[in-house]
Amino acid sequence: MSVMSLLPAFLVALVAATPTFADTTVKQLLSEEKRALASLSSEQAKALLDPASVTAPLYSTDRLAAQPRAKGGPQWRCLAEALYFEARGETLKGQFAVAEVILNRVDNPNYPDTICSVVGQGTGRKHACQFSYNCNGKKNVINEPDAFARVGKVAKLMVDGAPRALTKGATHFHTKAVNPRWARTFPRTATIGFHHFYRQPTRLSQN
Repeated sequence: MSVMSLLPAFLVALVAATPTFADTTVKQLLSEEKRALASLSSEQAKALLDPASVTAPLYSTDRLAAQPRAKGGPQWRCLAEALYFEARGETLKGQFAVAEVILNRVDNPNYPDTICSVVGQGTGRKHACQFSYNCNGKKNVINEPDAFARVGKVAKLMVDGAPRALTKGATHFHTKAVNPRWARTFPRTATIGFHHFYRQPTRLSQN
């Protein structure tokens, strides 16, 4: 009998004789897999469980429709409300773009460091609101539940870490119907739907 014909039997006998080694290897692999899964964002986990969910672009209405109804904490709610009142009539890309502006402000030291503080900045002071829906004299009532459900999904994706790939770091936006003073000096980074987007220039510190 040749050596090659004996090799499979030898390997089987080796594994059978050393069950502790085999068990340890399996336990290590399972432990590493659990750590890897725990580190995934909710969007990454969804993609792992449903690969078809990543075949459509992020800004696809079909992909958004396939997302479960969104819910979350206060920061998600603040972002969803801001998108509803500022951009519910926009294209899907336009809604993502407005969300980018809000999150870019959260990351910018010139602005508050939470979503709720950013969208509420200046509320109650005449001509000081950063987002017009807080200072237009109207009560903020959500009368279009379907529109809110849609922007709620956008807000959830953005809060969960979706890429900000549309506005090149924009911190400001305005509709095409107006021309605020700051728009003359801030560099425009994008035009999406009904809005122009701008990035606030970095201020050099005074020594």
